[in-house]
Amino acid sequence: MKYYWWPLQAGLVLVSLFFLTFGVDLLLGAYSLKDPFYFIMTFFAACLIILISLTLLVGFIIRMAGVYKRLKK
Repeated sequence: MKYYWWPLQAGLVLVSLFFLTFGVDLLLGAYSLKDPFYFIMTFFAACLIILISLTLLVGFIIRMAGVYKRLKK
């Protein structure tokens, strides 16, 4: 398991970055909608996707930095 930990974490960071870009793209696309109801629903969905992906991204990076510091000692 220890040999697969770093590639797994890097893959999770890439997945988080993908969903972050997807959320930003969805947020930008929400502004072109004509119906206010669809705009509000798409806007809040995009914000939720961005919030969750950023939280996971920061968590993965903090975990990787902590393990790297522990291995360096």
